[in-house]
Amino acid sequence: MKLKFFFPLSFLIVPVLMLSSCQDAKKLPILGPRDAETVKNADGTSRVDTVYQTIPAFRFLNQDSVYVTNDNFKDKIYIADFFFTSCSSICPTMHRNMKTIFDKFKDNPDVMYLSHTIDFKYDKPSVLKKYAQKLGVDNGKWQFVWGTKDSVYSIAEKSYLVAVAEDSTDRDGYIHQGWLVLIDKQKRLRGTYDGTKTEDVAKLMKDIPVLLAEYKK
Repeated sequence: MKLKFFFPLSFLIVPVLMLSSCQDAKKLPILGPRDAETVKNADGTSRVDTVYQTIPAFRFLNQDSVYVTNDNFKDKIYIADFFFTSCSSICPTMHRNMKTIFDKFKDNPDVMYLSHTIDFKYDKPSVLKKYAQKLGVDNGKWQFVWGTKDSVYSIAEKSYLVAVAEDSTDRDGYIHQGWLVLIDKQKRLRGTYDGTKTEDVAKLMKDIPVLLAEYKK
């Protein structure tokens, strides 16, 4: 089920729109909380640097029962999302749309995908394996990962700014947002897109080459 209540990313919507209008059209904004840090220069003077939120180190089991860490995404940009295999609402649409993105960029070695299951009870690696095979993306470019409830829910809400929850009143037992989150090579959030909306998915496909172009300069 798609969440309807207030969520962490809501505070970004207005600032991001304002920031985007001021940004160079050929460069995506950097999203999320940020801090100012005073840094000493070699000549003894000081300057203030902006420190952006980044995705922390993680370790999850993938569909092949192999541990996947942040090192697997070193020097890559990637799209992250949160789902569960028995979801009967937004997940099928999200992953059909992600498959379209996957097919478009499948020959680009710098683009990867990371889907975290929020069903820590049922979606063990063997279940994720069957899911990936059914979707037709069972390879190293798209990782489907399982972790403990605390590890997955924490990184979802604190790092990717995506709300997820167990909900015994929902027919599927879980509720979550359908965000596709674009992460750059420095592990910073560079875009958020509703994976159920065609126009958002189209924007994401346009933003991926824009982000990749930053690393060609």
